[in-house]
Amino acid sequence: MDTPGTYVCHDQEEPIASNLLPSMLSQIPVIDMELLLANDHSQLDKLHLACKDWGFFQMMNHGVSCSLIEKMKLEVQRFFNLPMEEKKKFGQIEGSMEGYGQILVSCDEQNINSWIGKLYMVTLPIHLRKPQLFPNLPLSLRYTSLFSLNDNNCMDELLV
Repeated sequence: MDTPGTYVCHDQEEPIASNLLPSMLSQIPVIDMELLLANDHSQLDKLHLACKDWGFFQMMNHGVSCSLIEKMKLEVQRFFNLPMEEKKKFGQIEGSMEGYGQILVSCDEQNINSWIGKLYMVTLPIHLRKPQLFPNLPLSLRYTSLFSLNDNNCMDELLV
């Protein structure tokens, strides 16, 4: 049985998700943490719908410094710029979502199927981190991830 051509990735270049689905990216729900903490009912409703309909959302006014966010973006970009063989060293192991892997993204509107690289890593709680992954990540990415733990009060507030 032959694999359909729309599912075969011949090229080692990884597409950027934002180039594939720009219309979807602009629809991602944005939640304002300051308004949530002020018990703004419209933000609570928005959070409820985001969780129910999307399963995720973008948070603003969360208290994490812009410089830390930019540093994390830079370190993640550096990771994705590594050669494929280097990224594969951080590959997912069977039974775990954590690590580097690739997923197939379909866009029915354009009849496109594309493989996209992803890096999934647990930062909190620390005891759930996979020992084969986190200690072996590039030092600068580990350092930025650890530094972000000190800036992570927004999650505690959101979950309370």
